[in-house]
Amino acid sequence: MDYSKNQQLLVRALEGDERATEELIKNNLGLVRSIALRYRDRGVDYDDLVQIGSIGMLKAIRSFDLSKGTVFSTYAVPLIIGEIRRFMRDDGLIKVSRVYKQQSASLSRAREDFIKENNREPKIEELADLCNMSVEDAVVAMEATSTVTSLSYSLNGEDDGFTIESIISDEDEMEKSFEKMALSEAISSLPTLWRQIVTLRYLKEYSQQHTAKLLGLTQVKVSREEKKIFAELRKKLS
Repeated sequence: MDYSKNQQLLVRALEGDERATEELIKNNLGLVRSIALRYRDRGVDYDDLVQIGSIGMLKAIRSFDLSKGTVFSTYAVPLIIGEIRRFMRDDGLIKVSRVYKQQSASLSRAREDFIKENNREPKIEELADLCNMSVEDAVVAMEATSTVTSLSYSLNGEDDGFTIESIISDEDEMEKSFEKMALSEAISSLPTLWRQIVTLRYLKEYSQQHTAKLLGLTQVKVSREEKKIFAELRKKLS
């Protein structure tokens, strides 16, 4: 939504205006839904997850500090995630990290065997097929167990100063933590192909050419898609 309108609603909400609070929750429900999607199919109804996430949104509204200069959505993300994870932890439903580790290990073994037999890197589709999982699940498992790349790594392979660090504001460590979470959420809401490109290029640190080969694309196609990804991330994080 419009940034200035969001700020106006925040001022009114912090002054105790319940109508402004309700409007803020409604206007930012898309953020709650995108986070809730990450926890679907884990034993909790999606609509319930949205309701639980909305509690986190409400807590974010009531505790937000306008003087910090933080983007509200950035501040709200960890509170929404925390509320959902707290609910799932209390109900004994968070067991996904072990599943992701197992899937990632399976993918890694399949990749090594494939390279030995074919003398080339497998495509994601090939890896997923070898491990009897969907491409989507394979990408999620890779993302969940990948080490985050350096913040100074160039996002488009060019020396133009556009890095992850240039997206994330350089304030105190807590602010950076919120920004990283917001970036992670923004990436998770991207289309499957874009998430695959981000995973291969900036988590696995593969070259454009290598990424293109794995995805069955041309290097030019990967380059064009990256530019679209950067534009979309900037829009989501603005």
